[in-house]
Amino acid sequence: MAPDGEDSGAPELSGEDRLAAFYNQRAVLYPEHPLTPQRVQQRERFIARLKAEGRHAVLEVGCGAGLDGLKFVQAGIHYTGVDISEEQVRLAAAKGLDASVASVRSLPFADGVFPALWTMSTLLHIPDKNIDDVVCELVRVAAPGALIAVGLWSGDDEEVLNPEDEIQPPRFFSRRSDETLQRIFGPHGRIEEFVTWPEGTGAESGPGAGHWTQHYQFLVLRTPRAQPN
Repeated sequence: MAPDGEDSGAPELSGEDRLAAFYNQRAVLYPEHPLTPQRVQQRERFIARLKAEGRHAVLEVGCGAGLDGLKFVQAGIHYTGVDISEEQVRLAAAKGLDASVASVRSLPFADGVFPALWTMSTLLHIPDKNIDDVVCELVRVAAPGALIAVGLWSGDDEEVLNPEDEIQPPRFFSRRSDETLQRIFGPHGRIEEFVTWPEGTGAESGPGAGHWTQHYQFLVLRTPRAQPN
């Protein structure tokens, strides 16, 4: 049986290997992927919130080519980015960003070091059977009371390969409902914000090439605060 996110034609590749192979090719073919106005707005609101709370560092999981990373740095926030794609990390590093290759399943950082995390359109590649462990890993590297911002494309709680991907191997998606997403994150802290917006067209459309009914989900989780001695 092929691992999650695979088809039987490529059993030698793990799910993360497949995803890295896809985004390595995408970095070469399409080095800049435009962000939607809603994504940009939420990033600016998050940056303002970090500054208002005196949070001057952020870890981005799934940094890609560093489009968001540049904006964090320009806002005066110390930035660290990780991605499983070597080529995407190369593009981010070429922008002067602190970016390295790492998996969200095992982040190479000590416990509680980041006052904020940012991860957009990344955790939808994590199978349901692994998602709780991954959220635990995010919380592990987050400081007590940290803010974790998460963005995902919605779905009807199904796990599929993207029908529109021309780059091979295609991407695996776990498409979760709003209710499921909140149920996953709720036990790990307090969801302080949850908003959605409809899928657009053209550059504002999500994956699936029109085959999927979906919207974008954005939540902010506050990690548990340290208990007094």
